[in-house]
Amino acid sequence: MRNRLTILLLAVLLVPILAACGGSNAGGTATTTTGAGQAAANATVAAQPTAPATEPPAATEAQATAGETATSGMAGDTATAAATPMAVETVTAAEVATASGTVVSANPSGKKLKIGMVTDIAKLGDKGFNDSAWAGVQQGTQAVGGESKAIETTDPNDYEKNINQFVAEKYDVIVTVGFNLGEQTIAAAKANPSIKFIGVDQAQAPGQEVPNVTGLVFEEDKAGFLAGALAALYSKSGKLGAVLGTDAVPAVWRYGEGYRAGAKYIKKDVDVQTVYHSDVGFDKTFSDPEWGKATALSMLDKGVDVVFGAGGRTGNGALFAAADRKDKGVVAIGVDVDQYDTVPEAKGVLLSSAMKIIDQGVTELIKQAADGSIKGGNRTGKVGLAPFHDLDSKVPAEVKSKLDEIRKQLDDGSLKTNVSPTKPG
Repeated sequence: MRNRLTILLLAVLLVPILAACGGSNAGGTATTTTGAGQAAANATVAAQPTAPATEPPAATEAQATAGETATSGMAGDTATAAATPMAVETVTAAEVATASGTVVSANPSGKKLKIGMVTDIAKLGDKGFNDSAWAGVQQGTQAVGGESKAIETTDPNDYEKNINQFVAEKYDVIVTVGFNLGEQTIAAAKANPSIKFIGVDQAQAPGQEVPNVTGLVFEEDKAGFLAGALAALYSKSGKLGAVLGTDAVPAVWRYGEGYRAGAKYIKKDVDVQTVYHSDVGFDKTFSDPEWGKATALSMLDKGVDVVFGAGGRTGNGALFAAADRKDKGVVAIGVDVDQYDTVPEAKGVLLSSAMKIIDQGVTELIKQAADGSIKGGNRTGKVGLAPFHDLDSKVPAEVKSKLDEIRKQLDDGSLKTNVSPTKPG
């Protein structure tokens, strides 16, 4: 009798345990998504109802396209990889749901847009122009519920090929980054009128606008002017430097000459030394930090105490040089984005950055492409100075007030930089 009771008791205890094991076998699939799609996958899972324990949940679209998905279960382990050739990063944005479950989207058509970006030769990781444009693409992708991919260009001869890869893959919006891609962007747009093209830093001449190309352009001379005025107001030695990419690119020219004009506006006798990278063929003009650092160090060793770096990784070299001379009291001014966030080595010496608000401009144009309001021609983005961050306490209140006054005058047109659009001659 005692043995029978013992057996019955064991049976009662084992039944729920065995049932639980059976449930795990039936629906216990654990999915881990790695790479750029993780945040999107998490957002999708959070917005979906919980599946019954006996039925495996369907993989979300974000999980299926995230680049690498590993699935494990009781029956065995499987791993799948979906790497995209030449793609640096792929992002599939989940729809953004509010707490009430309402879907928020800038894409009323409901079509999932495919958005591609082709970098210039400085590539992603330049901590400036390309990175800022890619951030704008990602933000725009999330806003419209699309998917995006970037192709890095390593050789100028590949601009056309990289753009046409997105054309062949039937992308809806193609973003090309930099003045050097202008001709290839226009050619691809004329051959593919149904695709929307966004050319960052690609101005179209009046009367020659292409209907499906929007050039996101900036008044670099104004950003440079503000940086030069700041440098002249801050400098103790009266000697300023600028290390720049090639002056054959109008945007770089406007930065450099705007910097000179702003400094001279504050102090006519200030000594402004500007050096442009002159590499033939553009192979290293934006990707030569060693040259940028060596050039800046030469300036700093001759008494320059504020140096401006503009031109991708080449300009970043000037920031590294200032960091090496931190004990001498020198400071640097960055470019394109707030480089306090992107070049940590220079945080302690970074006075400010002459900014193009690239990411916001790209994001807004992607939204317009989605809702159908985008127009061909040029669209002028915003420029300005980044915060002073660690050096804020060393910038006097009267300097901040003067810079604010200059900015307002530049905005309303009462103050002109007098910088030509391109290098004369």
